[in-house]
Amino acid sequence: MDALSEVLQDFRLSGVNYGRCELRHPWSIAFPQQQLLRFHFVSQGPCWIHTEVQGWQELNDGDLVLLPQGIAHRLASAPDVEGDSLKSCQITRLGSNVCDVVREGMGANSTLFCGSMALGAHALHPLIALMPPIIKGCDVAGNDPIVGPLLAAMSAEATQPQMGSATVLSRMADLLAARLIRCWVNCSGASTTGWLAAIRDPHIGRVLAAMHRDPGHNWTLERLAGVAGQSRSIFAERFSAILGEGAAHYLVRLRMQLARDLLGHNGMSIAEVASRLGYESEASFARAFKRVTKVSPGIVRRTSSGRMDMDFGF
Repeated sequence: MDALSEVLQDFRLSGVNYGRCELRHPWSIAFPQQQLLRFHFVSQGPCWIHTEVQGWQELNDGDLVLLPQGIAHRLASAPDVEGDSLKSCQITRLGSNVCDVVREGMGANSTLFCGSMALGAHALHPLIALMPPIIKGCDVAGNDPIVGPLLAAMSAEATQPQMGSATVLSRMADLLAARLIRCWVNCSGASTTGWLAAIRDPHIGRVLAAMHRDPGHNWTLERLAGVAGQSRSIFAERFSAILGEGAAHYLVRLRMQLARDLLGHNGMSIAEVASRLGYESEASFARAFKRVTKVSPGIVRRTSSGRMDMDFGF
């Protein structure tokens, strides 16, 4: 498996909150900062999105936007609409993570499909930090002939809901998110260094995929070089030249990043996390964790335990 495929498999909508919204103008909804990826699909406008960096942008029928870092933003039927329209909305829970949001009125009707992706631990990845705060599907659709028809299919499904529409829409959003991210990666330039350059490199990319797929494996320089299909010296030199650090250091940082998630949001014990990430003892894991993160694993577990709240504004 290539490195990008390994990353994209973590962008599935497992544990996602989403809702179908029927909103009559004038309306405005604020979405707070969160650690989850957000997405909005506009089946029928009017709809505008506001972010601190880019200000107001109009979204057209069939537009899909991704906010990889879950930055704070606002959706509205027009830029001059203020306040919080949720107070006047009727919200009906259709399941543990699906709802209908309706705002009655006489103004123009907007039909939206909004949600938050709960990314797997492996998706806590350099790719997220590299991506722009907002990605519009129409901006990259020209680089993927499948995106346009998928957006049209989502629009048809959202406009004329049938039995199972929520499931069908979530599967479509899953696929669209993966394809849009791939489009962005392919169009993000030809840098010779950094993480994007690494996943494009046929040798280093295989190594990144292997480490992210099984971070707890007993990886040695020899084994990683074998995955890359290179000698130890050539692999070590190439890895450091592209990523700016050695493979061993990268692996330790990856493990500690995953450990934070497992200790906090998953609530695993320190011993369980140590074993899962390939450490022979809880003590050796704790030393490595504190060396990298500057805090003890016990503190992270006590202060961050409990599952992440997948709030998407409703």
